[in-house]
Amino acid sequence: MILTAAYESAAAANEAPTGGIAGWAADLMDSFGAVGAGVAIALENLFPPLPSEVILPLAGFAASQGSFGLVAALLWTTAGSVIGALALYAVGALLGRDRTVAIAARLPLVKVSDIQRTEEWFTRHGTKAVFFGRMIPIFRSMISIPAGVERMRLPVFLALTTAGSFIWNAVFILIGHALGARWHQVTDLVGLYSKGVLAAAALAVLAFVAVRVRRSGKGEHRSSRRD
Repeated sequence: MILTAAYESAAAANEAPTGGIAGWAADLMDSFGAVGAGVAIALENLFPPLPSEVILPLAGFAASQGSFGLVAALLWTTAGSVIGALALYAVGALLGRDRTVAIAARLPLVKVSDIQRTEEWFTRHGTKAVFFGRMIPIFRSMISIPAGVERMRLPVFLALTTAGSFIWNAVFILIGHALGARWHQVTDLVGLYSKGVLAAAALAVLAFVAVRVRRSGKGEHRSSRRD
């Protein structure tokens, strides 16, 4: 358990907590090498609460410790990203447009017209969304579902996903490799970025809900006046 021992030593030296997601990822990499890093990233795509900004720098740290090669880390984590994205693409494709619309139509404050506008937006900007979406927390996983629903051409989806994921993965793995035992420092900085993105998304959702409620209120008021 070379990596686990090195991870625990580095964590103790930097007063970082052992165990948790980082400990789980370290165990995977200890057991399966670079393949374990790929498995962790595939699961991160399927379960967005698993943070790639922890797993990827740790993979870079593992490479710096000689647990596996840097190129292997880049290739396997990118493969994991693509496999996870493909699984979610398949979910969207299996659900299809009609089921997705039927499910969304049952949700409060959601209208079919909103879904249609989203479809139109994705038709115009889907390639950009898939590529750049790989660099945005949470969204990086979820964007695969509308891509599947809209049946984006699979070669295009794979190319964009591979390119975007490779860039995102490479940045964090290389930083983790350069920082070595201080790999966890990058997670603190990215944590702020992630919180900022999620806060912006939450504000957008609140604004949408506020506008929708306001419009609904006006509609009811007009209806009561007519009566």
